[in-house]
Amino acid sequence: MSAASNVHYRTCNLCEAMCGLEITYRDREVLSIAGDKNDPFSRGHICPKAVALKDIYTDPNRLKRPVRRTETGWEEISWEEAFTEVVTRLRQVQAQHGTDAVGVYAGNPSIHNLGTTIAAPGFIKALQTRHMFSASSADQFPHHFAAWQMFGHPMLMPVPDIDHTDYWLILGGNPIASNGSIMTAPDVANRLRAIQQRGGKVVVVDPRHTETARKADEHVFIRPGTDAFLLMAMVHVLFADELVNVGRLAAFTDGVETVQALVATDFSPEQAEVLTGIPAQTIRRLTHAFAAAPKAACYGRVGVSTQAFGGLALWLVNAINVLTGKLDSPGGMMFTTPAVDFLAGAKPYNRYGRWKSRVRGLPEFMGELPVSTLSDEILTPGPGQIRAMVTSCGNPVLSTPNGRKLDDAFASLDFMVSIDIYINETTRHAHIILPTATGLETAHYDTTFHFLAIRNTAKFSEPLFEKDTGAKYDWEIFEELRLRLEHAEFDATTPLPRPEQKIDLGLRYGPYGKTGLSLRTLIDNPHGIDLGPLQPRLPDRLLTADKRLNLAPELIIADISRLKEALTARLTNAMPLQLIGRRHLRDNNSWMHNSERLVKGPNRCTLQMHPQDAASRSIVAGQTVTVRSRVGAVEVPVELTTDMMPGVVSMPHGYGHGRKGVKLAIASQHAGVSINDLTDEQEIDALTGTAAFNGVWVEVLAGENV
Repeated sequence: MSAASNVHYRTCNLCEAMCGLEITYRDREVLSIAGDKNDPFSRGHICPKAVALKDIYTDPNRLKRPVRRTETGWEEISWEEAFTEVVTRLRQVQAQHGTDAVGVYAGNPSIHNLGTTIAAPGFIKALQTRHMFSASSADQFPHHFAAWQMFGHPMLMPVPDIDHTDYWLILGGNPIASNGSIMTAPDVANRLRAIQQRGGKVVVVDPRHTETARKADEHVFIRPGTDAFLLMAMVHVLFADELVNVGRLAAFTDGVETVQALVATDFSPEQAEVLTGIPAQTIRRLTHAFAAAPKAACYGRVGVSTQAFGGLALWLVNAINVLTGKLDSPGGMMFTTPAVDFLAGAKPYNRYGRWKSRVRGLPEFMGELPVSTLSDEILTPGPGQIRAMVTSCGNPVLSTPNGRKLDDAFASLDFMVSIDIYINETTRHAHIILPTATGLETAHYDTTFHFLAIRNTAKFSEPLFEKDTGAKYDWEIFEELRLRLEHAEFDATTPLPRPEQKIDLGLRYGPYGKTGLSLRTLIDNPHGIDLGPLQPRLPDRLLTADKRLNLAPELIIADISRLKEALTARLTNAMPLQLIGRRHLRDNNSWMHNSERLVKGPNRCTLQMHPQDAASRSIVAGQTVTVRSRVGAVEVPVELTTDMMPGVVSMPHGYGHGRKGVKLAIASQHAGVSINDLTDEQEIDALTGTAAFNGVWVEVLAGENV
């Protein structure tokens, strides 16, 4: 008689949405994965990525023991041997070349794993290096920068209260494909539909007619990289047409008059039209509609963040919400009350420009340097040159600008260690790979995404399966590395602190602790606990030194001169087209391409192009073309679609699995090409150091090897 099946409830940690899962299993076999209808936040919704948790767990390419790269291939080694070699080699590099000779890169999945979130910072601190890099400077630094300058801390980022809004203005975001980003929101499609059913409106501004735009009430094309001009023009209209109404925010907001003076004579809708391609009358109409809506939220995401004026654009998004009284108001942009509040007791923040990158002089922010200059720091000789790297949960060869240059840089290192479960385009350069127990084998609590959720909830997921004998959790790896670095004599019997202990303390001393919320409470409620809708939090939540909202921060206002120069210089280039990325619901990160069920179907690694741009180049649908930028060229098939704004082309993120030495059997069969073999590491937002992926100038030529 076969064993009976059982049911396990947990949160999917593959993206930001925190969807609840109902997993039916028998012994150590997953039988099915469905949405948890009793999860108060996701309400039974899941996306196709959720089933990949089973695929990752059973993936024959997933590493489960440490491996060492040799001249004849990879060999499995013991944990003791791996830890000893890693710590010895890192110490040797630092002893010979200084502490900054070791660099660290943390990838996006770091924040999706509780153990890494809790334990990695201690290990990084033990390295004592200033060469810290992460995916944040390739994605979201402008959000953090604007939050720090205006509200006092980089993590005080407001999120759209979409369950109660009447007007949702989305710039450069595609939440139906992403499930939200810096906005944790499962089941966006139904939530968007609910806005419309209650008489509200959704407007999308994007160079591509995205999946979200198809469901919206209105879509407006905009030229890539010009969002700051649109937003400045909207602020101009707010003042010129007397639409400013700060409301209750006026009691603790400074800088309204400064902003008014900035737009009094410049940044008119007519000036913005020339750069953005959006008619002046449309800019005025959108501004009036937003200001008139009783409840409205202006939300900008990755397309706005990853451009030359990303920092200014995200400041302007916040400013528009402030000037119309939509910030900290139900149905507008609001702040969460998370059960584990890691900002409780936080002091005014000052982690910017404390040091600069050695080669390009780019300022540090949040303890990190811009990842766009990582290859420079490795390849440029001299004191402080990076000679060893630690990478964790990341694949920067495919996810950071000019990946080929970084590929060459990693190949030149004296030593490299990767904490990862795969031999991918980046980790193939490692001398040692330390794999972690993953997904279904781990406990989970989303410390960051509960902080950015559109509703206050709390949920803890216990492991479904025990990790394999001899395997290690991510927190065990980081803690042991930290202890070995800090102490000449390491005692292997020393108990390591478990992440769950910190979560329990955070819950007990958090805003709901007095009502009895604890880890035990969440374990007893495996579907999660609803803590209610977002509530106004200002001014108490502000972390500025004077507890006031700063609408005109000096660093940001100083950067407007750069924007004024671009008003007259125009955004032009010798190359005729602008390249943008795109995201698919089943892609998310490059490592998900090793799941057959996620990559099956038509080839998604295509160059989307408007038919008139193709016709002028004698290009037909399905043809393989050469796309060339300043840094390189790739060959990719063309997909013709009127979803693209004329003059703009698009490629997806995360492909390029054809590199030698990659051990990803399924991904290699769907290799595609990397968009980041075209993006330019020299193009950044000068204010925040963020990679300017959006709007890379390219030419598209008919034929291969052109």
